[in-house]
Amino acid sequence: MRPLSLAVALLIMLGGSVYPFMFAGKGGGVDHGLATAIFWAMSAGLVNGVGFKPRFFLWRWLFSGWSCMFALLLAAWLRLT
Repeated sequence: MRPLSLAVALLIMLGGSVYPFMFAGKGGGVDHGLATAIFWAMSAGLVNGVGFKPRFFLWRWLFSGWSCMFALLLAAWLRLT
């Protein structure tokens, strides 16, 4: 179990439930790139946080702690630009 990844995923889940406009772009419409990056970070955080390690190397990379951090940085960059 990895508590930091799990905490990040749970914060994204709760934050998106309480304030769904975090997935919106600057114009108020849905920003699909931002939403994809946030959902990727949430999924990677949940998979990595509960301690599951996929066997296939691609899934292992996509759901690692490093990819969770990368997806969060990508979402922050998309949000600010």
